[in-house]
Amino acid sequence: MKNKINKSTLYLIKALWRHLGDNRKKQCWLILVLMVLSSFMEIVSIGAIFPFLVALVNPEKVYNYDHELIQFMVSFLGIETPEQLIIPLIIGFIAVVIIAGIVRLVLLYATTRFSQLTGGDLNINIYRRSLYQKYSIHVSRNSSEIINGIFSKVSAIIGGVINPLMTFLSSIFTVFGILYVLFVLDAEIAMAVFFGFGLTYLGIIRYTRSQLDTNSKCVAHESTVMLKILHEGLRGIRDILIDSSQEFYCKLLSKSDVPLRRSKAKNHFISASPHFIIEPLLIISIVVLVYIVSQKATGIEEFIPVLGILAMSIQRLAPLAQQMYMSVSNIRASHYSLHDVVELLDQTLPDYAYDKSQIDPISFEREIALTGISFRYAADSPWILKDVNLNLSKGKRIGFVGLTGSGKSTLINIIMGLLGPEKGKILIDGNVINANNARNWQKRISHVPQDIFLTDSTIEENIAFGQSKEQINHERVKMVASQAQISEIIESWPKEYQTLAGEEGIRLSGGQRQRIGIARALYKQTDVLVLDEATSALDVITEKKVMDSINKLHNNMTILIIAHRHTTLKDCDQIINVSNESLSLIKYKDLIE
Repeated sequence: MKNKINKSTLYLIKALWRHLGDNRKKQCWLILVLMVLSSFMEIVSIGAIFPFLVALVNPEKVYNYDHELIQFMVSFLGIETPEQLIIPLIIGFIAVVIIAGIVRLVLLYATTRFSQLTGGDLNINIYRRSLYQKYSIHVSRNSSEIINGIFSKVSAIIGGVINPLMTFLSSIFTVFGILYVLFVLDAEIAMAVFFGFGLTYLGIIRYTRSQLDTNSKCVAHESTVMLKILHEGLRGIRDILIDSSQEFYCKLLSKSDVPLRRSKAKNHFISASPHFIIEPLLIISIVVLVYIVSQKATGIEEFIPVLGILAMSIQRLAPLAQQMYMSVSNIRASHYSLHDVVELLDQTLPDYAYDKSQIDPISFEREIALTGISFRYAADSPWILKDVNLNLSKGKRIGFVGLTGSGKSTLINIIMGLLGPEKGKILIDGNVINANNARNWQKRISHVPQDIFLTDSTIEENIAFGQSKEQINHERVKMVASQAQISEIIESWPKEYQTLAGEEGIRLSGGQRQRIGIARALYKQTDVLVLDEATSALDVITEKKVMDSINKLHNNMTILIIAHRHTTLKDCDQIINVSNESLSLIKYKDLIE
């Protein structure tokens, strides 16, 4: 957490700017031009009230005023008496106010659209960068962090950083424009207004800063915890229903939700409350000023135009100052969420993510060789594998056995290039597999895990996973479904291959999910097939049919099988026992004895 405190909000905003695309940056500069234009129109609209009020009090003064614009208007409109000036000035003032309102409306639309589109860009960027991270990174963190970063924290910084930043910039341009008008009118009044507003809000910001930091930290942390609880509760719904543990999860959620809501409420109060303090003070100040002016010998009439501009300026400055303060408060309150989003955006992408060309499979004609492989998940954790040497010939069926936790799946993940060994090398036909060519090697591999991931789409789309509907080879889908011994079941359903699998395949049995997973692997038509407990949910007869189909695949296919059921391995050319950080070859007859 110390790292978060050391990074200032301004630093994080600059880091966020670096992640915006060129189009968004151009749009941002255009919005700044609109802000300047809006500020200029605000100056004009406030300045336009002065001749109008002077004309109401003393039309002769305006009529006889030696100014090119006034004299041009008198001549152009054919005005012959001072009183005739009032209507054109009213119309001019109304026109200026309408144009200023239209400019502000366009600015509002542009900033709102910009912030939402930027949020979409950030969501996609985080998701893309997260998907490209190494497998070791994914297994070391909770997926709720990523989901919360995309859906909750990006939305939080849209509402708490980008929108307020746009509002702040727009307001500050307008505030300086109004203050300029006041300086031209009366420097003393302008200074009083500037320091009055400025010092008051700066004092409030300084006073509330630590509380906003505390609330920001709470919101960022508890929102992640809440999402984790929701995700775990819904995924484990069967166990929750059986164990009647609904109240346990409700209490867990409440434990995070209550402080989250309290922190948000405090932030909102801190942001909104100064308005209710400043507004009465301003009204009192104007009343006092009017009273002081009215007591002067010249009377109040001479000061009506000045009071009119002052009243209108303050009427605009008060909400603008409040908007600026709320913007600063909201940005400060979103500091920790902003940090988390920037941290996700700063995830590095591998080189192949930038390469749009087709990835060619690495050459694999002879063997997979592991030399001196050692692996552990962290520097302070025990070794899973130590100084392992292994040669796997192409076209062989190789089984892996061992006790639960012995390192079978870890070994397979290293062979597939998902995990990099801490020591040693993986070689394919003598070529070392590293971060630069791991994707080329993985193009050769199809993988069937024990827990099959299915999307809430059709059976056909799940078998041809990763392909759009237009790209799917329907005949190949049917062929691999037959090989996986699932085609008869699918074709007995009313919608056949267009049947929806449901969320995470909930509408299918465990055996059906596994056979669809096997069909998916076969659909890829690779020459290395990895079965990681892939038939554990199948009955003995169905498993035999599936394995017979797999064994009939072309002789050049290399099949790596992890299985606890020994009959699954009876046709293997080699069986490797994984235990005590090392490997040993055993025979099938030794396995079943």
